Amino acid sequence: MKLTKDEVRHVAELAKLQLSEAELDEYADQLAQILAYAQQIQAVDTGAVAPTPHILPLTNALADDTPQACLSTAEAVCNAPDAEDGYFRVIAVFDDSASLVSRGEHE
Repeated sequence: MKLTKDEVRHVAELAKLQLSEAELDEYADQLAQILAYAQQIQAVDTGAVAPTPHILPLTNALADDTPQACLSTAEAVCNAPDAEDGYFRVIAVFDDSASLVSRGEHE
């Protein structure tokens, strides 16, 4: 199957590619080879092959969910960049002026 320059140019425009005339010729040949191979693959009878969602058997790789002791409040906030009275301190999300004041960047 031979593709025309106009067909390659159209595909290139869809892909937002700018191709030179030499590239149009080169890609026309390459795309024709790809399409010929796709036709060859379509000719293979796969009617007796079961659908295969994965080529390898999948198993759950997660560990069992077993209860464990929780961190204490002090352990939970020990590496926090900013904590006070056992709570994480964070920059305000909805009020930009408050976040600038809390970081010392506002007047």
